[in-house]
Parts: sequence; C-alpha cells; structure tokens
Amino acid sequence: MLSAAATAAAVMGAVPVLAVPGEPPADSAAAAREVDRLFADAERAIEAYNGTAERVEELRAEFERRRGRVTRGQEAVNEQRRALGSAAAAQYRSGGFDPTVTLMFSDSPEAYLARAAVLERLGARRAGELRELVAAQRTLERRRAEAADKLGELTAEQERLADRKHAAQTKLAAARRQYERLSAAERRERERADRAAARAVPPPADPEAEAGDDGAAPSARAATAVAAAREAVGRPYAWGQAGPGSFDCSGLIQWAYARAGVALPRTSQAQARAGRRVALSDARPGDIVVYRKDASHVGMYVGGGQIVHAPYPGAQVRYEAVGVMPVSSVVRP
Repeated sequence: MLSAAATAAAVMGAVPVLAVPGEPPADSAAAAREVDRLFADAERAIEAYNGTAERVEELRAEFERRRGRVTRGQEAVNEQRRALGSAAAAQYRSGGFDPTVTLMFSDSPEAYLARAAVLERLGARRAGELRELVAAQRTLERRRAEAADKLGELTAEQERLADRKHAAQTKLAAARRQYERLSAAERRERERADRAAARAVPPPADPEAEAGDDGAAPSARAATAVAAAREAVGRPYAWGQAGPGSFDCSGLIQWAYARAGVALPRTSQAQARAGRRVALSDARPGDIVVYRKDASHVGMYVGGGQIVHAPYPGAQVRYEAVGVMPVSSVVRP
C-alpha cells in the first residue's frame, strides 16, 4: 500500500496530467484507497520497465561483443587474403615456364631440384592456408548473422521498453488524477499522515548498534549495504533510477549492494529470488524485505523492526516499520 501517495505531486510534473471532470466520490475512504491502488499499479509498471531496461542493456552489451568479433574476424580474413594474393602473384611471376625447360636452362640442376622441392612444399602450405581462409570466411559470415540476430532482439526490446515507459507514465498520471479528485481537506489529511509516517520510526542513535534482538548484519557485505542504504535516506524517489542521487525501490537495493561489491538484479521480482529465504522473525540487517504477493516492492531491513526503502513517487528514501506493507518474503543475498 502507498499510504502517503499524496505527496507524489512534487515529482509528477514530468508526467502528463489530464483534468478529470466530476466531484470527488462520496466515500472519501474509498477514494483514498483508490489512490493507493493506482500508485501500487504504477510501481508494478515501473518494475516491468526496469526489467526491460536491464534486458536492453544486456542485449546492447552482447551485440557490441559480437560486432567486435565480426570486426576482428574481417581484419583477419583481409590479412589472409593479402598474404595469399602476394604469394600467388609471386608464384605466377616465377612459374611461367614448364619445369623441364627451367631445368634445361638452369646453371645448376641440383640447385633447381632443391628449389623445386621447396616450391612443392610451399604449394601444399598455400593450399592449407587457402582452406583456412575459406573456413575463416564461413566463420565470419556466421558471426555476422549472429550479430544481426542480436541486433534484431535489441531493437525489439527497445520498442518494448518504450511501451513500458509509456505504461508507467500513464499509470502515474492516472494516480495523479485520482489524487486531484480528493477534496482539499482530504489532501491535507493525507499529507499530514505522510509526514507523520516519515517521523514515526527515527533512525537508531548509534548506527553500529542495531536495536532489537536481530543483532548485527550476517556478513561484512551486508553491513556495507546497510550503511549505504542509511546514507541514501532523504534522497528522492525517482522511477527508473538506481542512484546515487535518486532511487526507486529496487534501484536502492541494487545500488546499496553494489557499494558492497555484490551485483544484484534490477527488479524487485528478480531481487526476491536473489538469495536464501529466511523467516521474517529471523530477519537480519541487510536482508531484502519483499512486499506484496507479486513482489512489486522491496526494502532493506536495517534492524530493530525497521526498513530503509524508497516508498513511491513524491517521497524520499526513509526509515519505516517493516510491516508498512504486507510482507511476502525475506531474502538474504
């Protein structure tokens, strides 16, 4: 749930907003729940966008690798062609006479015969080099086809990325329009509740001493990730961002663990599978807390019943109670 979604107005300027005629619903509680639902839908669309963006980067890197192999293969084929061409030209210039005539006019038949044996061996070697050239050309053509296929995948995924970006923007705009339908008093109440939620769980006075019975982080890497997440508190939520200046929910987790030298996947759904599952009662600092049945939101457990997370558009990275949303799992990377 996105109980403080009202403050999303602060960052929605880049999202197209359309006026919706009509009065706010008579049931203001239902209207508020609808705002929360729409922002949750937007977050799902954002995570779909993140997953596609990650795939685009992977495909782009693979295409560049394959293109580099094609370039190097072409250079090797060109060099083989030049070498064989030079050898063929030289053999043509020196081999225009019949071998018997050459022998008759030779000052030293013994030297000629020795030279002929060498030429025969050279001919066999050239034949081998020619076979190598043909094989290299076939390999080059195969690599060109593979690179073309990868480029086709990349282009299709880039189109999918554009579609998912549009979907995320559309869902954010829908949430913004629903928020605009609330009365002024309801907006003020939601903003007040949002500020109260941000203050409800202050950070521990001593970051090295985690409150509660969950003890210290289970590893040095987890401790480094927790320190990074704490450092990010106060930075703004921005969808599709993974730091260092702004974050969405999964971007924060990925960035914090990257600071510890751990490569995590980009989306909340993939992060939910990026480690060993533990019970919520056994959570330790650095564990990833996964929310909702579809794993569309994540936060980092920092001890004492708290998480650090990037809640939703318009909010800042903050501390909050671990039970702020329905927990679906806890993962230890």
